[in-house]
Amino acid sequence: MGQNTATITTNVSVSGMTCGHCVSSVSEELEALDGVENVDVDLNSGGISTVTITSTQKLSASEIGEAVAEAGYLVVANEA
Repeated sequence: MGQNTATITTNVSVSGMTCGHCVSSVSEELEALDGVENVDVDLNSGGISTVTITSTQKLSASEIGEAVAEAGYLVVANEA
């Protein structure tokens, strides 16, 4: 088997997402960050959506915020 790598789960709240295209845009930007293995979005159309990021390394709040902003949305809170 390969090496046993622990994963880190980070939840962030994102405003402004309204559809599947929004989810794709945010997911694509976050998946481009180093160490990110999976992005899961619980879409709340027109409200605050919850984005769960699974990664192999700790992500800073600023790099998450920048990636979400690059997709055109805003992180309103996170637990990182």
